Amino acid sequence: MNKKLLVTGSIFGILGIILGAFAAHGLQKLVGVDAIQTFETGVRYQLYHAFFLLIIGSTSMVSLKMKKIIFYFILFGVICFSGSIYGLATNALSAFNFKTIALITPLGGLFLIIGWVLLLVGIITNKVN
Repeated sequence: MNKKLLVTGSIFGILGIILGAFAAHGLQKLVGVDAIQTFETGVRYQLYHAFFLLIIGSTSMVSLKMKKIIFYFILFGVICFSGSIYGLATNALSAFNFKTIALITPLGGLFLIIGWVLLLVGIITNKVN
């Protein structure tokens, strides 16, 4: 499980840097300033949670069972939250109307919050010093 957390955190980090560079250099000619700022919010939260997964994968303060649960909440949270933000920010460039699935964004945010709450619970309930 630790390796899965570390690999996923690394992939989120790599993709976050690539998408951030794209937003800064390639996207500005295609969409407006507001859309770029929205896109960058998705990148920022993806990178926060890349570090989150790297920390979880490196700590022994949370049980493996709790790490697995946290992993799935963060994975789906980033996909739903950041992914839907990327779609909404670039909506004008796609034939698909991402506004029809805009409710996925707050659901993804809720998953991310739950992941953090589970981390807190895992730390508090951990019997190992």
